[in-house]
Amino acid sequence: MKNYKLKALSAGVLLCSSLLLGACQETKTDDAAVKQHEVLETLYSFDADTIPSDVKFIYGKGELIEDPSGKSHELRVKLDSKKNAYANVHIQPEKPWDWSQYNDFSLAIDVGNLGDVSAQIYVDITDIDGANYTRTIAVPVGPAETYYGKMRGHDLGTPDGDVNVELNFESGLRSNPPTWNGYDDNIFVSLWGKKNLNTSGIVRIALSVQSALRDKEFTIDNVRLIKNPKQDPKFLVGIVDQYGQNAKNEFPGKIHSDEEMLAQRDSELKALKAGKPKDRGKFNGWTAGPKLKATGYFRTEKVDGKWYLVDPEGYLYFGTGIDIIRLSNSTTMTGYDFDPDKIRQRSADDLTPEDSEGLNRAPDAAIPTRRVVSDMRADMFEWLPDYDEPLGKHFGYRREAHSGPMKHGEVYSFYSANLERKYGANGADYMEEWRKVTVDRMLNWGFAALGNWTDPSYYDNDRIPFFANGWIIGDFKTVSSGNDFWAPMPDVFDPVFEERAYATVRQVAAEVKGTPWCVGVFIDNEKSFGRSETHETRLGIVIHTLGRDGNDVPTKAEFTRLMKEKYGSIDKLNKAWGKNLGSWDDFNKGVDSSFVNKDAQVEDYQVLLHAYATKYFATVNKAMKELMPNHLYLGSRFPDWGMPMPVVKAAAENVDVVSYNSYKEGLPEKKWKFLADLDMPSIIGEFHFGTLESGLYHPGLIHAANNEDRARAYTEYMHSVIDNPYMVGAHWFQYIDSPITGRAYDGENYNVGFVSVADVPYAPMVEAAKKLHNNMYERRYNDKK
Repeated sequence: MKNYKLKALSAGVLLCSSLLLGACQETKTDDAAVKQHEVLETLYSFDADTIPSDVKFIYGKGELIEDPSGKSHELRVKLDSKKNAYANVHIQPEKPWDWSQYNDFSLAIDVGNLGDVSAQIYVDITDIDGANYTRTIAVPVGPAETYYGKMRGHDLGTPDGDVNVELNFESGLRSNPPTWNGYDDNIFVSLWGKKNLNTSGIVRIALSVQSALRDKEFTIDNVRLIKNPKQDPKFLVGIVDQYGQNAKNEFPGKIHSDEEMLAQRDSELKALKAGKPKDRGKFNGWTAGPKLKATGYFRTEKVDGKWYLVDPEGYLYFGTGIDIIRLSNSTTMTGYDFDPDKIRQRSADDLTPEDSEGLNRAPDAAIPTRRVVSDMRADMFEWLPDYDEPLGKHFGYRREAHSGPMKHGEVYSFYSANLERKYGANGADYMEEWRKVTVDRMLNWGFAALGNWTDPSYYDNDRIPFFANGWIIGDFKTVSSGNDFWAPMPDVFDPVFEERAYATVRQVAAEVKGTPWCVGVFIDNEKSFGRSETHETRLGIVIHTLGRDGNDVPTKAEFTRLMKEKYGSIDKLNKAWGKNLGSWDDFNKGVDSSFVNKDAQVEDYQVLLHAYATKYFATVNKAMKELMPNHLYLGSRFPDWGMPMPVVKAAAENVDVVSYNSYKEGLPEKKWKFLADLDMPSIIGEFHFGTLESGLYHPGLIHAANNEDRARAYTEYMHSVIDNPYMVGAHWFQYIDSPITGRAYDGENYNVGFVSVADVPYAPMVEAAKKLHNNMYERRYNDKK
């Protein structure tokens, strides 16, 4: 048997030269108590002279090389990932693996990085039922380390239990703390999929790189099954300290006392006095560039073949910003709840989704009914205040949640409590001071604006522009794409939808008050218009709506009208689609939408999807032009997993700027070449990078090896945006790290903030932002790269 690569665990001593996060060095000492895993089964050790036949590549190649011991081989993988959005190495055995005899085990792989920057590798494991579980990790540059993903046992729960959710664990977190300690290993971070696969038939293991800006080169070795060590029964107990930080681990920039927090505050406030970059106008436009027509509001213009925003004074403006500058997403479920009859429930007339509400504290009458409903959640916290303590004001309530162990319940904002500790001495208005410091930060760091989901209390700051937002919610009818991630899709032909669209824009207009400091308005976010994988997922709204009764579903009635208008007789449609319908009434009552004559059906389904999307964007645009005629309509922020071209084209025909959320390494030219066909100003609404270095248990969607690497990745992403002639800005998601125990609405516990839960900025990110913004316009306008 091969000797598995292990490196010594180390105990760390933090030596900090700065009170900004990430600006610390760690000295390490060897720990002789490193344990080794029990190997249950070795799948691949690459000791032979040839690569096994069931190891295959997509846009890549491999070769066997000598491993560091000089006594055996490892597999070097080279993926052509710069030119291809998806490249992988995958293992697909001739017969599925049967691991059903193991009840408490993990898959472990040794992975090393031969490149010059970290490599985010996605690991997909697929079973004979077609179920898949996706995990990922950022592999730092250097020799191989051991990475593992659990297959059975511990926090995965039991195969027939209720823990097989797509995103969260039973704890409510997207990724849990390690369930064992003392071993030199790294856990693959959970993303999505079925956590308890059918281990009697595992058909595929794939390691991929996706939408990368570089080709990636790494090694894999010692693919094996290991026995899970004994589970730590307290792995979820006492994981959060009084500041909302990781209570069990040290990390760069951790706050240990109020005195440390105040010292960091004073140091930062001095640095912020330097102000914003040179050559910036009143509205943060580029005063060293050309002066164009000034309209008094933001607009768009194509200059020398590149799209730009133009600020109210006529200066070129590239809309960088940071999202979620608000407290709404800073809360986490505590494990407590109240009698439901003491809580005011939501109404169909509400204009704000639950996760965008403020703290929404439970009424005083409910407090005596407070009780623990989840011991698991309640035990996570070392400290929570009493309601009658000063810091008790930072409790809130969520009446509904998207996912997690609690569908409603008490929440607490450690970030809000830290703001009071930091800025609220002697009864000072800590929220007002936070708003001032935040604007000072954005200007000093070079950002052009406050990004989406900024609290409306910032709208009258008159120092930095902002992006406004609204949500269309209400009691309108719905349709389905078949994969409605956040919520069912609106039936846009239901008159109630237009009523609610106007109500939403009217509310945004009341908040914005016509100020020229508003760049524009996003309405909705990441709607499930369709996924990109297949015709069935792309055209899901049409496929699922065609089967419904047009007498009850206005969108279906419109689909019937459009097809009747095109074909005239039902016989012509039957011939085109391969159907056998008796009349248009039969069609309207519900038609089998499965593909028979695929080409003709796909062509028509695309027309219907375009009609649906056109109605959606045209309805909102109509409201915007009537109620906010001086402000840009910025679309609905397509997720990169859901942007069918008929929908994107419908948006381009009705919005001022098309918006996309793209969680990748950057904007690879091949994937985004469609922008040339649209020739529309476009903006990135969300992207981020995170790391495990900062004490949180999940880096986010896109990973970096550490904070310095995170800053590097941020810079490269932004360069890919700045260099794209159709892009007019990009917004980082988000301002504050997610709560370590998961945000209340859906359990996201990501290290994706520019500041920590203790309101401490990440120094490498701040320095990267300053440098990027100082050179941004020269790079874009004068092509100085």
